[in-house]
Amino acid sequence: MTELKPAVLRQDSGLLRVRLDLAYDGAPFSGWALQPGLATVQGVIEAGLETVLRRPARLTVAGRTDTGVHARGQVAHVDLTPGEWHGLSRGKEMSPETALLRRLGATISRELNSADSQRHRVPAVVLLKVALAPQGFDARFSALWRRYSYRIADRPQLRDPLARSVTLWHPDELHVDPLNAGARQLLGLQDFRSFVKLRPGATTVRELQRFDFRRAEDGVIIVSVQADAFCHNMVRGLIGSTLRVGTGEKEPQWLLERLQARSKEARSVLAAPHPLVLEEVRYPDDDAIGSRAAETRARRDGSARAEAL
Repeated sequence: MTELKPAVLRQDSGLLRVRLDLAYDGAPFSGWALQPGLATVQGVIEAGLETVLRRPARLTVAGRTDTGVHARGQVAHVDLTPGEWHGLSRGKEMSPETALLRRLGATISRELNSADSQRHRVPAVVLLKVALAPQGFDARFSALWRRYSYRIADRPQLRDPLARSVTLWHPDELHVDPLNAGARQLLGLQDFRSFVKLRPGATTVRELQRFDFRRAEDGVIIVSVQADAFCHNMVRGLIGSTLRVGTGEKEPQWLLERLQARSKEARSVLAAPHPLVLEEVRYPDDDAIGSRAAETRARRDGSARAEAL
């Protein structure tokens, strides 16, 4: 997996930053990030960009989703020269935005279909929108927050075979009130190292802004998790641990004790990835995009240095 940091686009670089809004079914992929010999979402899109631009191009993404995790509201950016941008329409009467949306979308579809024996299938990656980004935009560091959803069917009558690819079939009935009582204790700016997969030099401090469970009208439990950013496996670690409270195995207070312990328990279990969906990434107004990116980058670097001391 690559760990390259997003580039900071200088005002005098002459490059144009382009925002891509994406959705994808994560089931066929080994996550977002490039991995040698494996199919990844980043790999598919960058291969499409290379075909369109006739040169390699590197994407920066708002949130690197894990293997099997889906997205409805993913955001990425890529930097193009003015010549590349204005040449996308190839003399046709369409905007560069429309041209890249159509050409890259068609290229991605062809690549996915050629690798899929079931050619009638809808492509697993969809390019939703293309736009020139405002000055200072960074898909990763400009984001105010990311929001995920997670579906759980905890009763046999709720197990819809047509939704099984995006729903956890939990073997035991869950109780929503204890789930929420436990989840509330984790809110705020916290060190979440007890619930994540550690990465060398990376901070585990995040602001968890929302974490709640509710039963939808059809009885399925919908989990909403929102934070300024997420560590590796953080959402699945939080949900997997909290489900132990929902079954009555643990009391809600146990989650706070786990948080304060700042170390993973031997019996820590990650929730399954297939019901997890990145729903939305929110950014500030255009005039605050650049300052948000600078503040986030400085805060993350400072937190990582402090943990290393």
